[in-house]
Amino acid sequence: MGTLDYLKQATISSQRRQLAREQERGRLFARPSVAIMVWAMLDFLSAMLAGFIAFRIRLNPVAAPTADPVLRHLEAAAPLVSIAYLLVFSLYLVVFSRIYGLYRPPDVRSGLNEQRLTVQATLTSGLMLCGTLYVMKEYAVSRVVVALTIFITLALLMVRRAIERKMMQRRFLQGRETRNVLIVGNGRVGQALRNHLQALPHMGFRFMGFISLDEEAEEPENAQCIGNIRSCVLLARSLFVDEIYFSTPADKQTVISVVEEARVHGIEVRVVPDLYDGLAWNAPVEFIGQFPTIPLHQRQFPRGAFLLKRGLDIFLSLWALLVISPFMVVIALLIRLDSPGPVFYRAARIGRKGRTFTCVKFRTMVADADKLRQELADRNERDGILFKMSNDPRITRVGAWLRKYSLDELPQFFNVLIGDMSLVGPRPPLAVEVEKYDLSHLRRLDVLPGITGLWQVEARQDPSFDSYISLDTAYVENWNLVLDLRILARTVGVVLSGTGS
Repeated sequence: MGTLDYLKQATISSQRRQLAREQERGRLFARPSVAIMVWAMLDFLSAMLAGFIAFRIRLNPVAAPTADPVLRHLEAAAPLVSIAYLLVFSLYLVVFSRIYGLYRPPDVRSGLNEQRLTVQATLTSGLMLCGTLYVMKEYAVSRVVVALTIFITLALLMVRRAIERKMMQRRFLQGRETRNVLIVGNGRVGQALRNHLQALPHMGFRFMGFISLDEEAEEPENAQCIGNIRSCVLLARSLFVDEIYFSTPADKQTVISVVEEARVHGIEVRVVPDLYDGLAWNAPVEFIGQFPTIPLHQRQFPRGAFLLKRGLDIFLSLWALLVISPFMVVIALLIRLDSPGPVFYRAARIGRKGRTFTCVKFRTMVADADKLRQELADRNERDGILFKMSNDPRITRVGAWLRKYSLDELPQFFNVLIGDMSLVGPRPPLAVEVEKYDLSHLRRLDVLPGITGLWQVEARQDPSFDSYISLDTAYVENWNLVLDLRILARTVGVVLSGTGS
């Protein structure tokens, strides 16, 4: 690279760093999302718990005799003051945790970096508390309690974040909540980015293939090059890709067209810095592990809302399993007495982003029902892909009753509990159904499938496949917690009315 080119790139990089710092300050004072408020509340409660533990240790007569004049002074005048300053420390902790970026998505930084930032935020908050006590001349507040509060808070936060990260990494390794990635260009930078993502499985990225910039190439450049730039977004949608990375220079208009098409499908697009001058002038540099990238388009994913949805799923499914477990035992005995075969029916279903999982239901048909389906294909009463027929000879006597009141789906609460399904969402389809989907039908696989959903409460007896798809798509595009609660409330009436089949 010539001297003038080098100076130009250095100047652009310096300007981008300055813009990144300004945008970071803008994010700090922006209105916090639901996810940020949830994590901030957890940090706040951790600091308060640490403070009360510290009070308990300090006021323990075994640890400190009541004859101690400092303790007598604390007991007489300081409890309420100490609690007030504990609140101040907790607020400091929340503010500095946000300043240091601890409330950003955890999948964009390493666990070691997160722990370092936790130490930095906690100790800075502790120093601010000590400074506040000195300025306010609050000598009645025990320095031992202050020190214990800081270090117990640090321990609680580090342990909690380590457990959260371990649980998140476990979900990633199981294929849950991963982010699928396509890389445009398979040159040196593209190969390095691919190797970097594959070396960090705990960050949840899954490499799906390279995209060639050669629009005329009919044969792939290598085994991992799955298409060219013309079909980039269509391939990304069919593979449930979340992010497209440009790792090699391309025509500016080509990149813009990919970004515009990707925005329609909710796919993020990123480029490697210094490859595209002027395309992302106001975008900050974001690190994926140790690899710098610039987002050209980012999907605003409502992490906080989905966190609340997941919490609701866990709470209600646990409560439901505790309440109905005796009833489920009775159903299991009836199935066993009614017909030979297993109590539960396990079938491979397609979940979020095309991930295959095992869906569990009470068995309502004879043991070889799946084999008999081919013989009954000409009696299908549903339009298109779905299969349903009245007076199905495969259904057992107990099975007909279970289906009428949707009781066969009760074991799916276990699927909800482990995260394969949600209480509310599109019906989990079979693999043979998904193989026949059009590209637009894949929209319903952007969320977790549900035990109940908009189609189940609105048009369960409607044989139209278009109605089935349109209602599920409407749910995905208009989802909110209020809609989920309304669907759950209506599901009760649907179940009691016995409209299942």
